[in-house]
Amino acid sequence: MGLSSLLLLVAFLGGSSLHYLDGRSSRLSLEKTFGRSLKDSQCKHMLKHLHNGARITVQMPPGVEGHWVSTSCEVRPGPEFLTRSYSFYSNNTFQAHQFYYEDNHCAKPTYTLVIRGRLRLRQASWIIRGGTEAEYHLHHVQMVCHTATVAKELSQRLNRSCRGAVKGPWEPSVIYELWSEEGGYDCSRELNFAMHELQLLRMEKQYLHHNMDHLVEELFLGDIHTEPSQRLYYKPSSYQTALQNAKNHDHGCIVCRIIYRSDEFHPPILPPRADLTVGLYGQWVSQRCEVRPEVLFLTRHFIFHDNNHTWEGHYYHYSDPVCKHPTFTIYARGRYSRGLHSTRVLGGTDFVFKVNHMRVTPMDFTTTSLLNVFNGNECGVQGSWLVGVEQDVTLTNGCVALGIRLPHTEYELFRMEQDAHGRYLLYNGQRPSDGSSPDRPEKRATSYQMPLVQCSASSQSSEDSRADDVDGPLLHHNDCTGWHRGSQQLVEVTLGAFVASLLLSRQS
Repeated sequence: MGLSSLLLLVAFLGGSSLHYLDGRSSRLSLEKTFGRSLKDSQCKHMLKHLHNGARITVQMPPGVEGHWVSTSCEVRPGPEFLTRSYSFYSNNTFQAHQFYYEDNHCAKPTYTLVIRGRLRLRQASWIIRGGTEAEYHLHHVQMVCHTATVAKELSQRLNRSCRGAVKGPWEPSVIYELWSEEGGYDCSRELNFAMHELQLLRMEKQYLHHNMDHLVEELFLGDIHTEPSQRLYYKPSSYQTALQNAKNHDHGCIVCRIIYRSDEFHPPILPPRADLTVGLYGQWVSQRCEVRPEVLFLTRHFIFHDNNHTWEGHYYHYSDPVCKHPTFTIYARGRYSRGLHSTRVLGGTDFVFKVNHMRVTPMDFTTTSLLNVFNGNECGVQGSWLVGVEQDVTLTNGCVALGIRLPHTEYELFRMEQDAHGRYLLYNGQRPSDGSSPDRPEKRATSYQMPLVQCSASSQSSEDSRADDVDGPLLHHNDCTGWHRGSQQLVEVTLGAFVASLLLSRQS
């Protein structure tokens, strides 16, 4: 739970797109759910733009041929700070540059990986709607170090784990082989290196500011497991930050041009910038339809009240990758407390968030049926759920059907920055890839989710953040993604019946 998806409804709701209300009634119900506080506001306008498809075209299968680059200094779990420059060719081969840094502004390069191989696109993903599955085959993985210190440290480290492959101390600005088809050794495993991100792809096209002369193409590759030791075995179920086509990119992206002109011997050095103090005030919304592991699509709207350190969150969940068909919404609120600057992630600030109040609104028949079949008043009033009608689940300590227990505490990581257009962006911690919750300090994230953009400096809310709603004692809870055994069995049975009926209908 917390500041990303408050729950994971597993693949059951991923199939709900085959059974949703007609578009008009869904939109009317969703507008009602947004609440009066968003009426005619900039925040509502931005969310409505997303829910109307944001004029985004998804190319299936994706046309990946071309040169794709990062738009910022990226943060991977660990943390690792890097930029990427990937080229895909018409003969299905590719060359990928991953530039690594010691700082969170990508101004001090340490080493570069050069990866060459072959990519073969497969079918549309059955698990992640809107994505395309692919297979890759590596030919070479090479490394260039950019300082004498890094060269010495890495050669010593690799010599211990990959004996015979590293001969003598390494030198900076010299390219060394980590793995090749003919070499008979693989030193890349010591770095937890894998290119499994190429197993899931999604390509989007959009015209910025409705200008038909300003096409931007973005390539989303599979996500990276939040536990580095698991990267070698993880199959992506979400996406990383998008790469932009160097030919068709946002004209304001200076970083894109710097990375485009770089190579393994001349790594990109991004312009230095100061770390912004994280100010949790005002309202923030998603910039795109976001994808979460386990087949979740959602948009988010947060309201922070810095005068009393309370927060509100609206989570709008959908069955489709462009967020047009709503399945359920959640309203949550609670308190937060600011911690110190992160000692693990440069540029990050630690926070603690508590959730003590929650309301749920089912938006389609499938979700409503799921909520109504559970026995006991452990998720609102038993059997009373209706499409488009909100229920408070605070008094039932959350919703067992959705795996939510209240109250709930999460240990968060935040950072702020400004984009090329001067807008403030807010990043919060990436959710654990294993589906658990960061409910202990040691599980705090070391990387970030897709950023939210500030839509209003005002924190005027549709709800009264009363102290008696958020000050209750913390009770025993499961993390938001934990399923009770009976709940999961029911979902599995229901899903099995659903798939069977679908197959039978196709055969008839």
